[in-house]
Amino acid sequence: MKKLLTSLPVICTAFTSFAGVIVVEGKYQDKNLYVQNGYSGNGIGFCTYEVTINGRTTTDEVNSSAFEIDFTAYSIKPGTPVVVEIRHKDDCMPKVLNPEALKAKSTFEVININVDKDGLLKWSTKNEMGSLPYIVEQFRWNKWIPVGEVQGGGKMDKNDYTFQTTAHSGENKFRVKQIGFGGISRTSDNVTYISTVGQPTYTISKDKSDIKFSGETLYEVYDAYGNVVKRGFGNDLNIVTLSKGSYYLCYDNIMADFAKK
Repeated sequence: MKKLLTSLPVICTAFTSFAGVIVVEGKYQDKNLYVQNGYSGNGIGFCTYEVTINGRTTTDEVNSSAFEIDFTAYSIKPGTPVVVEIRHKDDCMPKVLNPEALKAKSTFEVININVDKDGLLKWSTKNEMGSLPYIVEQFRWNKWIPVGEVQGGGKMDKNDYTFQTTAHSGENKFRVKQIGFGGISRTSDNVTYISTVGQPTYTISKDKSDIKFSGETLYEVYDAYGNVVKRGFGNDLNIVTLSKGSYYLCYDNIMADFAKK
């Protein structure tokens, strides 16, 4: 094997090129690969001379200026890991036109999703064609915010997940989301439950150095331009570093405002 020329790491897909072989790895996403081939350096014959899928030589017609690597002929199921090797002559280089075809996309289908009285979120899925993280989101302050992450199993059959949520007072809403290749997201339906946790209150110290909550809570502080300047969880919020001005305080399921003087 000759010296490694390039190495391009990507999410859920590896695309590397050696002198003599191009390797494309990932999971079959129900799409074929397309290769721009061309002639060898000496002008005799075409550049590619063999293609293998998971070690098996394909019957694709490679003696042309462009060809398709067809996965359907090998009964490969969507979500199956695949390694494609394109062997070529040393004096030329074919080009894979769509290596992203093996990158993971969000394809999950929710079988069921619920949250119990203790705030444990449970969901089951099928038809995952790649291992992508699930982002757990909670509806607070008139928007969906991320509150945690669970790595997806990536199996086509049943996948089971749990996540311990942190409730605010009153009605809570949760959902899960995946972001696949190209930033395309897929989101579950939301589930709700009613928390009996009391709604906390807050006070600002006389020296304007901190905010005290009567109970632990998730919080965010925005400046007058809508920029997040503080974010966290607890019953004490230090604001000594904030400049003088007006701010918006979001905590529990409440939105309020205060001034730093």
